[in-house]
Amino acid sequence: MSSVRLVHAFIIAVLLAAAVSSSSTARGDETRMNLLIVETDEHHFSTLGCYGGKIVKTPNIDWIAKNGALCTSFYATTPVCSPSRAALVSGLYPQKTKVTTNNIPIDDSIITFAEVLRRRGYATGYAGKWHLDGTGKPQWAPKRKFGFDDNRFMFNRGHWKKFVDVAAGPQVGARSKQGKPNYNVAGADEKTFSTDWLCNKAIDFIGKNSERPFCYMVSLPDPHGPNTVRAPYDTMYDDVKVPIPVSFLRKPEQIPAWGKPAGVKPAQLRRLMRSYYGMVKCIDDNVGKILDALRDRKMLDRTIVVFTSDHGDLCGEHGRLNKGVPYEGSARIPFLVYCPGKVPPGTVIDKALSNIDFLPTVMQLLDVPLEHKVDGRDATQLFTGKPTDDWEDISIIRSAGKPGQAGNAWLSAVTQQYKLVYSSNEVPWLIDVKNDPNELTNLFGQASLKPQTRWMTENLSAYGKTHDDDYVRNPRIRSWMGQVLKGERR
Repeated sequence: MSSVRLVHAFIIAVLLAAAVSSSSTARGDETRMNLLIVETDEHHFSTLGCYGGKIVKTPNIDWIAKNGALCTSFYATTPVCSPSRAALVSGLYPQKTKVTTNNIPIDDSIITFAEVLRRRGYATGYAGKWHLDGTGKPQWAPKRKFGFDDNRFMFNRGHWKKFVDVAAGPQVGARSKQGKPNYNVAGADEKTFSTDWLCNKAIDFIGKNSERPFCYMVSLPDPHGPNTVRAPYDTMYDDVKVPIPVSFLRKPEQIPAWGKPAGVKPAQLRRLMRSYYGMVKCIDDNVGKILDALRDRKMLDRTIVVFTSDHGDLCGEHGRLNKGVPYEGSARIPFLVYCPGKVPPGTVIDKALSNIDFLPTVMQLLDVPLEHKVDGRDATQLFTGKPTDDWEDISIIRSAGKPGQAGNAWLSAVTQQYKLVYSSNEVPWLIDVKNDPNELTNLFGQASLKPQTRWMTENLSAYGKTHDDDYVRNPRIRSWMGQVLKGERR
């Protein structure tokens, strides 16, 4: 055979092999699950119907819970924006990502769930607040993508209310007379209001990537303040009588140093919450829009849908707004997973979990091997209804703080029933969150609960050593933990 014929034969063989490989990949793509994550910001779980909320009707978010799994004890590893977000995308404790407080860039070495999936051929993207690239604000499309290939609509910081598309790319639609972007609603509508605009970007991405497996995360800046929302949601709850939380008025002995009231007045709370409810309703309507887009494209039955938040908002509980403390309204977050064929509809998970458990769990649900080490635990057995006799019901959460500075810190172990908090400026608190949901009574030192206290302290001590947490070396925290661990041996 001539050399020319040999070359032609070789080329044909290569093309046939590529065609077979392409066909095989296409067939494989049809069976691979997609991943869609909707994350809100500063969202109190109890405003959702599936978590007992009565004021705002949230049928679309509730649908995820009804047809998938609802976690009753899911916690932000650190209940502040940046550390929580870093823990979710990495599966690592904050001190491992370097993001121990807000506005710290996530370490270059971090491998996110998006990067794992990108390497496996997934189309990946992100829209919304990132808050893991330093102080840039809004800083569209950060240069470091961390696996989110399409990050055109990712912005680093801010709680903007209006976005628009211009020739140069996305930008904040509300601006001052000097041209600087601001948080005003500024006539935003169903196309430009932040929640609508970002969810529309998610729908666009789904449509463009319907022929291959995709991973997309949409991170909404609401219902974080400022508490404003577009019409008609801005007046939808004007006539609602906003309830004042039981814990709003407390006795001095019911207030730990880390939980002191912040001077919120009832009238202020009622005004803020009406807009908060409107933001939640707008979010639910947009979740429904995304679910409908998946249904219309017949993709819902092969898409894992996750709904969660970076942390909570106390919404007046304990006389406080916002987050940053171990109270339930601040640290406990909604976490819902729809995974057809694997997670039985109506699954309720009571075991304590946190952000770091997301990455290893979702990889297992996606049948994607995890080839690097993370701190989180694979909780698939909880979601799929397998026996959980060997599951240890405990998670560790910690306060925000600058690296190497543990002067004003708290460290907490949580289970489905108890929360133990060690603080650098307060006696330890042990709270029975099941029987004392308002978190008003400190049970630390109660004789009948000393074995429980010791077991939780042992877990905190082991965590501190294994994961090199400065907080366990704080003199006050170390002293109290030492007393508990030594006390039972006498």
